[in-house]
This record gives sequence, C-alpha cells and structure tokens, in this order.
Amino acid sequence: MSKKRKIDSECGVFQEKWTSDYFFTEYKERAVCLICQNSVSVSKEYNLRRHYETQHKGKYDSLVGQVRKDKILRLKHGLTTQQNTSVKQKQLNISSFRASYQVAKLIARTGRAFTEGEFVKECFLTVAKEMCPEKAHLFSTVSLSGPTITRRIEEMGENLNLQLQNSSKKLCYFSLALDESNDVRDSAQLLIFIRGTNDSFEVTEELAALKSIKGTTTGEDIYEKVCQTMNDLELDWGKLFSVTTDGAPSMVGSMKGVVARINKEMDKRSHPHPIAIHRIIHQQALCCKSLKLDSGMKIVVSCVNFIRAHALNHRQFQEFLSELNVAYEDILYHTEVRWLSRGRVLKRFYDLLPQVYDFVLSKNKEVPELKDAEWKWHLAFLTDVTELLNNFNVQLQGKGKLICDMYSHVKAFQVKLDLLINQVKEENFCHLPTTQNLSAEKPAVAFPNKTCMDVLEMLQKEFQIRFKELRLHEQDIQLFRNPFSVDIETVDPIYQMELAELQTCDSLKDAFKSSSLTNFYASLPSETYHNLRNHALKIATIFGSTYVCEQTFSQMKHLKSPIRSRLTDEHLHHLLRLAVTNMEPNIDHLLGSPVLTVSPPNFLCPSSPLTGRAQGTEKSLI
Repeated sequence: MSKKRKIDSECGVFQEKWTSDYFFTEYKERAVCLICQNSVSVSKEYNLRRHYETQHKGKYDSLVGQVRKDKILRLKHGLTTQQNTSVKQKQLNISSFRASYQVAKLIARTGRAFTEGEFVKECFLTVAKEMCPEKAHLFSTVSLSGPTITRRIEEMGENLNLQLQNSSKKLCYFSLALDESNDVRDSAQLLIFIRGTNDSFEVTEELAALKSIKGTTTGEDIYEKVCQTMNDLELDWGKLFSVTTDGAPSMVGSMKGVVARINKEMDKRSHPHPIAIHRIIHQQALCCKSLKLDSGMKIVVSCVNFIRAHALNHRQFQEFLSELNVAYEDILYHTEVRWLSRGRVLKRFYDLLPQVYDFVLSKNKEVPELKDAEWKWHLAFLTDVTELLNNFNVQLQGKGKLICDMYSHVKAFQVKLDLLINQVKEENFCHLPTTQNLSAEKPAVAFPNKTCMDVLEMLQKEFQIRFKELRLHEQDIQLFRNPFSVDIETVDPIYQMELAELQTCDSLKDAFKSSSLTNFYASLPSETYHNLRNHALKIATIFGSTYVCEQTFSQMKHLKSPIRSRLTDEHLHHLLRLAVTNMEPNIDHLLGSPVLTVSPPNFLCPSSPLTGRAQGTEKSLI
C-alpha cells in the first residue's frame, strides 16, 4: 500500500514575480496575501492566481507600472508594522503572566493573604504613575486578583510536586523525617520530609507531603498517610534507608508504632528494616530536663512572672532599669517549649539579680533566696551549664546537616562533660564564666561541690543512655565520615578490599582533604569503589533530627494563623511547599500550558486575532 502524500511537501519555491503579479509575499515559508493577509497552504502559482482573481482582481488589476509597485511597498510596510506589533503584544502578554506568577510566589512565601495581590497592583500603578507615567499602562495588564493569585499558587505547588516526583525516581536511596502537630484549628497535621541521593550524590531534601489527620493520630493513622505519600511519589520501599521521628509512642511503639508497621511492610517485601532515629535535638533537650536544680529555676520563674504577668509591675520595672542605666531594658519570659529560652532567661536574670531583688523588695514581696549565698552559687552554675547546652543545641540545628557531623557534636559534648566533671571536682571554673566571676567575689558560703557534681554526673549518664542507639551505628557513621581513618580489619568484609585500595591512594587522600564528603564520594570511580559509594549514598540520606519539620511547623503557624484559620489543607500544603522548597517552580512550563497559549499573528490565523485571544484568556483565568 502506497503512503499518503502530503500536500505541504509539494510546495514550490516562492518566486519574486508573484509579488507583482498577485500581491503575495513570503513569510515563514508560507505565501501571505499583502491585501487581506490570508495565507495559502501550498505555494503554487495556480493557488495564488486563483486567490487574487477571485478576491482582489477587480480592485487592483487596474494598478500598473510604478503605481502598482508603490502600492506593494505600502502594503509590505503595513504588514511589517503589524508583525512587529503582534510580536510586542505577545511579549507583553508573556511578561504579564510571568510577573503574575512571581508576585504570587512572593505572596505565598511571605504568608500574605491571596487578596493582597490587588494591593500590590495598586502600589505598582502608583509608583509607575509617579516615575514613568508613559509605562503605567503596562502594569495594569498584570492580573493580581485574589482568584488569580490563588490559581497561580495552586499551579506552582503542583509544578513543584511534579518536579519532586520526577527527581524521586532517580534516587538511589532515601530517608524520611516524620513529625505531627496541631494547627490553629486543632487539626492534626503530619509533615513528611524526604532526603535522598542520586548516583551523582546530589542530595534532594524536600517536603514530601503535608497530611491532615481528621480523627485519631495513632500509629496506624500515621502509617496510612506515610503509605499514601510513598504511592503518590512512586517511591520504592526497597530504597528506604532510615526513618527519623520525635520518639512519641505512636511513632516508635514496638508493636503499633509507625516504625514497627514500616518494618512489617519491609518484611513482606523482603527488604531490610530501615534505621530508626530518635531526633538528636529532642534527645539533647530531654537530657537538659535531667538537671536537678529545680529549686533555682522555680525562684527565677516566680520572680519573672511577678514582674511580667502584671502590666503595672512590668512598666515600673522597665522604668526602674532605665533610671539605673543598666545594660538591659527588660527581663525575659521563660517558655518551656522553646529549648533555648531557659539559658537566656537565667543569664539575663543573673545579670539583673541586684535590680530584681530591689524591685521585688519595693513591692513588699519576700524572696529570701535572692540574698542566699548558696542559692546564688546554684544559679550561677545552672546559668553556665544551660549556656553550654544551648551552644550544643545550636550546633545541631540547621537544614541539610549530615548525621556524621551531628554525631561528632554529640561525642564532643560528652568529652566536654568529662572535662567539666574533673575540673569542677577541683573547683576549677575556667569554662564556667558566671561561676568563676562569683568565685572571684569570695562569697561567705563555699561552693556546693557535691550538688553540682551530682548534676554533671546525672547529665553525663543521660547522654550515655539517650544516645545509645547512635553508638550502635557508630562504625558505619565513622566509615562514611573518614574512610581513611578506620581500621580495615574491623569493618564489614565487603568494604575491606576497597578500603585497602583507597587508603593507599595519595591522590584520593588529597581530594578528601580539599572537598566536601559528598563531592569526594561522587568523584570515586564506581567500578572500583562500588560498595563504599553505595554505603555513602545511604548514610548521606539520614535525617539526624526533625529540625526541618519543626521549622516548617513554625511556618505553618504563621501561614495558618487565627486570622487565616479557614485556609484549606490543600492551599496550606501548596503554601508550605513554596515556602520551604529548595526548588523553583518552572514558570516557563506553566506558561506553555494550553490555557496560557498565545495565538499566532492574525495574518496567519485571521479568525483568532492575538489581542482578542490574550485578553479572553486572562479574563477566563480571573
């Protein structure tokens, strides 16, 4: 059977004489009539002649000689002008759409209301009228109405989710971080973050899903949402390497917790269990609670509440500090859920201790502990220890931290504790500045050595217990952290031959010193160091903490505030994704979608002129 011939393939070469004979010119390999601006699909003389004789011969056949040439020149000039106008209009429409998306992205990331796009447009127009009034009409073409901003945010959120789906398919291994909290309307919101690595050691750390849980928040409920996320992103269970949680029973329960249910699923699929990590920052915070100096903290909280909880007392205390010209203007509140607040409150309280005592005394409030020398020792010591713990906490914070770096901070703090125990036993306070300053004042009461030693030893014991699970994986972490320092005989046999090759290569030693861990492993030849690279791909995915979840919950409280409590779960998800993502929405792809397609110039498609199509499209979007 012969193939169907295509008419377009039979198009002849356009001849210059057709312009003078039939008023046609060539545009983008098509013959376009200069008079009516219609085009013919096949550039054959017969077609051009028929069009001219049936449409224009009666009016234009009388034009001959120079008159005909002048008319053709004028028609060509008009066509060129219209082409330029069409191109400019198309560029203006595209720029208008892009500006609309960019403003919508800023509104989403800053937590503004969707309707504030209209206010932004008013600002645009006001500034333009003052600075460039001749360009003010350009800003009026940008659509920033509430429904348009809403739609833009939805489209960008879906685009980012699509990008995450595509990148997830290329991951060699991935880990999950799970955390659950309530929003302003007491709806349970489950955050699921994913961190994965591809074969090039490019790390993807993104919000995988925000799942609203309407009823109970048992392990089964949370596990169901995890499964939905795995299916939505088309993730392979066999590539799941670790799961990091906050240690709640619904997460880590041995029978019905999320981790236990994930392990059962892995058993069904004949995959190894993922490593379960109780977030390191939370473990550190729980260790802080072991500090047995509650009497000191209770007095501090009582005095702070006496000053801050009564408006008159608060104003008078501020005025009192202003008159004394001290370094601080106020005293701080202690918030239990804010882990760093205790150290800051204690430091501020200790520095303002004389002023606090004088003020509460002037208010006829008896607080004898404020003048008690032994209590002051306890306060100074507690201030220094909490400051050390706060510094340790800050070291653990941050997005994208590798588990090996976080574990190094844990081990370093345990060494510091051992050092402090030995020094405090000898009443050497060189690393406890507040206690050292108090010691220099030579108070009447001796330093309560036994009590303070008990505090440090209890803290040391808590660290040993709470970070025991990390020590189980210490060898794997160390192998990833520095493969040149591990003892070949103590590691798993699958790595031994590769380590022997690696540790004797001077060029790789130099590369290890001068580059980041991920870059170093990416540079290793996969055919020579397959097992070491595979091990590194796994360890690099581990979330050491759920810091990224806690940070996102803070964003959620800002986005879904009491004045925006009716925000839907879908819109909240899109807003959070735009607020915390490391990716950028592909606006060019969104502009290429059918609803935003700009029609071709009207001389090629006269039934659908550019300006009418663009205006109609924008109107439909609003």
